[in-house]
Amino acid sequence: MTPQLPASAWRGLIHRYRGRLPVTEATPVVTLHEGNTPLIPVPNFVKAIGGDFELHLKYEGLNPTASFKDRGMTLAVSKAVERGAKVVICASTGNTSASAAAYAARAGIRCVVLLPNGKIALGKLAQALMYGATTIAIQGNFDVALRIVRELGETGQVEVVNSVNPVRIEGQKTAAFEICDQLGRAPDFHFLPVGNAGNITAYWKGFREYNAAGIVNGRPRMFGWQAAGAAPIVDGKPVEDPHTVATAIRIGNPASWQGALSAMKDSGGRIDKVTDDEILAAYRLVARTEGIFVEPACAAPLAGLIRCVREKAIPAGSVITATMTGHGLKDPDTAMEQSEFKPTVVPATLEAVSQVIGIR
Repeated sequence: MTPQLPASAWRGLIHRYRGRLPVTEATPVVTLHEGNTPLIPVPNFVKAIGGDFELHLKYEGLNPTASFKDRGMTLAVSKAVERGAKVVICASTGNTSASAAAYAARAGIRCVVLLPNGKIALGKLAQALMYGATTIAIQGNFDVALRIVRELGETGQVEVVNSVNPVRIEGQKTAAFEICDQLGRAPDFHFLPVGNAGNITAYWKGFREYNAAGIVNGRPRMFGWQAAGAAPIVDGKPVEDPHTVATAIRIGNPASWQGALSAMKDSGGRIDKVTDDEILAAYRLVARTEGIFVEPACAAPLAGLIRCVREKAIPAGSVITATMTGHGLKDPDTAMEQSEFKPTVVPATLEAVSQVIGIR
């Protein structure tokens, strides 16, 4: 027997935004109560970078599998089950595999994930394995993995749950709804990382829909940021061998390339690239100034914002939101490498501890 929750309880984004999603009463809702993530103001970070605006971070690391992917996956797996699918499959740089595996486990169906061998953050790989996915590491990059997955999808024997599946975009657009609900308005700018480009496509769709429905006036300018070593949209051509410390956006041929360009052009926005050094500096800064620990890809838009401040590209008093796609614990190796602080080993005495912290 399923316990009854109070009417006010959060029951997941399909329940909250049902009227704006492609579901019916016949759709079996597969949910881990994703969504409803906090929108956190970060005045210390703004001060540290010399900004004169409001900045709020949409902290998607507090979704059930610790990334934004859960928004699209609840819908993709729900619709897959509705269609009678027994197996879902995805290519992934990490977060998609974790989410697909978790929601497949919740639904009681099989999950297969294809990953680039040796190029997945350990926190993400651990999740896929723990949730019981059949995990295949290929000797190739994400783009090769996605090509294989799409070909398998054409057999009709598996359901592809990458963002080439349009219902993934439908689920991910709910983050834009939440931002507007939480702010009580649309932001002036929205910054986010761009890898496979599904998120920028989805957010723009969500902001447009809320504006068209009259729920908010106006729409933000969309500013997407790629890593310099994996910037096909910025460079105008696929990148055969993408490389960046931000593994979540290490993608050379984005599936939603055209959607990203449309979001940029229609919103009067920008898609640009930042270096790994810029990404890592922002990654450390937001943790030190605000106590917010994110995966490296999240720091790409923060690095982009720092550049915009230098360029004086943000009008004073602007309201800015930025997507933090995943939790920092997704990539513990990078965190350990980048931390300037290491444990100090001392004898187990009051005197030794007092000496280290400067108490006499």
